[in-house]
Amino acid sequence: MDKAVFVGGCFWCIQEAFDGVEGILQTTVGYTGGFVDNPTYEKVCYTHTGHYEALEILFDKSNISYERLLEIFLKAVDPTDKYGQFCDIGNQYRPAVFYTNENQKNTSLEAVDIMKKAEIFDKPLSVNLLPFEKFYKAEEYHQSYHKKYRKDYLAYKNTSGRLSFKEKVWENRECFRLFPHKKDYWIGYKKPSKGELKNILSKQQYSVICKNATETPFDNLYWNETRDGIYVDAVSKEPLFCSLDKFDSKTGWPSFTKPLEAYNIVEYKDFSFSMERIEVRSRYADSHLGHLFYNESTQTGLRYCINSASLEFIEKEKLNRCGYGFYTKFFD
Repeated sequence: MDKAVFVGGCFWCIQEAFDGVEGILQTTVGYTGGFVDNPTYEKVCYTHTGHYEALEILFDKSNISYERLLEIFLKAVDPTDKYGQFCDIGNQYRPAVFYTNENQKNTSLEAVDIMKKAEIFDKPLSVNLLPFEKFYKAEEYHQSYHKKYRKDYLAYKNTSGRLSFKEKVWENRECFRLFPHKKDYWIGYKKPSKGELKNILSKQQYSVICKNATETPFDNLYWNETRDGIYVDAVSKEPLFCSLDKFDSKTGWPSFTKPLEAYNIVEYKDFSFSMERIEVRSRYADSHLGHLFYNESTQTGLRYCINSASLEFIEKEKLNRCGYGFYTKFFD
């Protein structure tokens, strides 16, 4: 078990953002960062106590990573507002991360740096990174306010500007990931159900990814793609292949000499169609990708024959914007 402490405006909204996330054992709203013992809501709001309205999270490190919690937090706030959050103005509402150890501190610094390079916001980021010392639980009526007083809460959330801000900023950035290059980031990743996949994938994608189908050669999205960039899983967005390892195999499918992240590729024996082949799947989304063949003409002696339907291409110029800035150095 580990602890994370975040501040992002009204603690009702931050608690809702983490509600129901698998791997989180408990969330508690309260106060931290001040110089007054046993603060109350009235004191924090109307007198100078130095406290922030905060959310304390207890989480299972074997089921969710701190990196993923940071991503949820930064997508739920306006990290550029140094005066508060949306309609809530005041020191207690300024976005902040209270780190409990050096690893959390360094990870938070990296997260802010990634967000800056992504150039998602027009204004500079203003997220305070502070050492955690003590947390005071808020009054009981504040705990899970978004559930207890649902109607009042939704009225507040909708008029505060938080909801419209989130929709505007993140609606067309579904592929954005803060730490896709880190194994820890993927801890506890839960693959969508088949019903959910039917709603988010095209018929061809679903057929390939979930039913191990093979798309038509020379008539698929990436077989002749020549731009620089990386290929990620169409479902989870885990990084899989790089354009620098792509070559024209004359087969009509995207072919690669090696994976970008070998750990994200899983191999299985495939005896379908009275043949013995090596099937390759993505590790976290478990998507059917294609097959691995031996090929003496390549530098590695291998050819990863992959279906375009299983992939999403992120061109070099968009790597930072999508959170994959770690891979830009490969193209220097």
